[in-house]
Amino acid sequence: MTVDFAREWQDWKTQRETGLADPHGWLALVSLDWLEDAPREYAGLPGRWWQDENAAYVDPSGGELLHDGRPITAVHRFELVNSGAGTRVTAGDREIEIARRSGYLIRVHDPKAPVLQAFRGVPSYEPDPGWVVSTRFEPFGSPRPTTVGAVVEGLSHVYTAPGRVRFTRDGTEHTLTAFNGRNGGLTILFTDATSGVTTYAANRSLPVAAPSDSGTGSGTVTLDFNRAVNLPCAFTDFATCPLPPEGNRLPFAVEAGEKVPYERA
Repeated sequence: MTVDFAREWQDWKTQRETGLADPHGWLALVSLDWLEDAPREYAGLPGRWWQDENAAYVDPSGGELLHDGRPITAVHRFELVNSGAGTRVTAGDREIEIARRSGYLIRVHDPKAPVLQAFRGVPSYEPDPGWVVSTRFEPFGSPRPTTVGAVVEGLSHVYTAPGRVRFTRDGTEHTLTAFNGRNGGLTILFTDATSGVTTYAANRSLPVAAPSDSGTGSGTVTLDFNRAVNLPCAFTDFATCPLPPEGNRLPFAVEAGEKVPYERA
């Protein structure tokens, strides 16, 4: 292992843990509630909240709530994409996240959350260049909507799979379905022989840069398992993380990347 490789990994890890320590990030979650069809109040929160088949709503009812920095003074409607990004309403020093996961939910991010206050980093395997794998991305003829389960019983997510990656380990070929990621890249959800032993049982996520041949959508991609990370559900019970798609369980132990968080050990 070169000094540069170890330093780059440590810089990435530091940035990753700084992000997790955000005062309104995943570790700040203190509650999750599913909205109902009739308006109702939720303990400790201003306003009355509800949903219909298309959107979520809040009536501030005299409470002080902000959305995009502007006061909410009347009934406000939030129509969101299922399994997509949520939006947030500010209530004092807390943020109320609204998200659509089949139905609508609200989650409270509180900078005084006990898990956040006790956060001391994420245990990880030592970086190892042997877990950096060059492989080939094979695009599907057209992107495939793919339904996967969730850590919440009865819930499912639908993501777009543009293709799969194919690589060889110890003489055996393996394929993993890839979902769309950030900045034109990919995201791979997977489990392996360490899952439920030294790493979180439900899943880990591996970000992958865009294929080398962006003109055709195919090309070489690099899987750096040293940067395999836990999803939010590894840290908190108030997350609705997806499970890996069928076939994305590797039969060998990926002894790289993040381990079971201290909070779950």
